[in-house]
Amino acid sequence: MSAGGGTRAILAALAANAGIAVAKFVGFAITGASSMLAEAVHSVADTSNQALLLLGQRTSRRKATEEHPFGYGRDRYFYSFIVALMLFSLGSAFAIYEGIHKLQHPEPLTSPLVAVLILVVAIGLEGYSFFTAMVESRKIKGNVTWWGFIRQSRTPELPVVLLEDTGALLGLVFALFGVGLSVVTDDPMWDAVGTLMIGALLGVIAIILIIEMKSLLIGEGATPTELDTIRKVLVEGRVQRLIHIRTQYIGPDELLVAAKIAMAPGLSLSDVATEIDAAEARLREAIPTARLIYLEPDLDRTPAKT
Repeated sequence: MSAGGGTRAILAALAANAGIAVAKFVGFAITGASSMLAEAVHSVADTSNQALLLLGQRTSRRKATEEHPFGYGRDRYFYSFIVALMLFSLGSAFAIYEGIHKLQHPEPLTSPLVAVLILVVAIGLEGYSFFTAMVESRKIKGNVTWWGFIRQSRTPELPVVLLEDTGALLGLVFALFGVGLSVVTDDPMWDAVGTLMIGALLGVIAIILIIEMKSLLIGEGATPTELDTIRKVLVEGRVQRLIHIRTQYIGPDELLVAAKIAMAPGLSLSDVATEIDAAEARLREAIPTARLIYLEPDLDRTPAKT
């Protein structure tokens, strides 16, 4: 993923959520709708989350040190993991708490049309943010499904923003559902139900993000497609066979490749070095993110077929 594409999506989400949060708090102050309050807190959480994603991008660009010889690329995974935790605690848990509280102590809504107007405008702004994230994601998604993109992507920002925006749009629909039914039925219980639906939705999205970001933070290897490409480009020239290989993303844009390769017998030390250099060049051309490559030459000791 180009950093520029991820940054554009984050900035669009940041601007949209900051404005929406203010509008929702004003709407809650006027109407007293718990679903509006839950959505306002949700927008505050999302705004904070986008700021954390930007911080992760910035800190990940620090130069490698003796203490961290592979650099700080995983900072982006760390801050994305914090985003998932915030979405669960500040978004989901608060909405569920507020929904239960309003079920136990229902309060009639005042000026519900104000809430409806704010929610409709918020849907438009969130739609803009979601569209921006979709456009940027399509540039790198390839032919995989959207779910596959979220599961397989080694870059955290766009999947995070996509899921956040999806949750925001559905949450706004749930808030409209709760406020609308409260007006139609004259029963504020529906506002509380809408709030609980928002909390459950955010909880599901947060758990998905926590699982995916934890996996990236621990360390994931190359994708199956990338592994196939690595195997093909390495076994050329006088490289006879790939004995074994280990890969790991040490940052969204930096793949570590370590492999033992079987060389043709009888090669001089100079020839071996030339073949390794050529293999590294082929690999970097095929997979630009393969920036750290360690190839160990060996003889092919595969037993002869009888």
